[in-house]
Amino acid sequence: MGRIVAKATVTNSIDKTKSRTFDALVDTGASMLTLPTNWKKDLGNLAETRIAKVEFADQNIKEVEICGPVSIQVEGFQKIFSEVAFLEMDASDGTYEPLIGYIPLEQSGILVDMLGHRLKAAKYLDLK
Repeated sequence: MGRIVAKATVTNSIDKTKSRTFDALVDTGASMLTLPTNWKKDLGNLAETRIAKVEFADQNIKEVEICGPVSIQVEGFQKIFSEVAFLEMDASDGTYEPLIGYIPLEQSGILVDMLGHRLKAAKYLDLK
């Protein structure tokens, strides 16, 4: 199984001068866009924040901070307005590995082509 990494930009929806562009791992097993807590300051004050318990693939349960609204644009696909989860992450070789989960992928009309190891535009948004 290959890895798909995509460039994404997250912008504070209220203060558009606050944003961050980064490479993120596409992870269809994750639900949200997940960023390291250390990047939260780059987005400035976000209007809404809440704490939620989340379960990870290894079945560990932790609390994360979910904040928004933010705009999210993955590569050249449709920009969306959503939330982001901030999580304490360890930097591997000085870099973090943010995750793009299935919710922002579906909202952006992005399909994951696992054979071609790329992202493709969906013809229609799925509201079923």
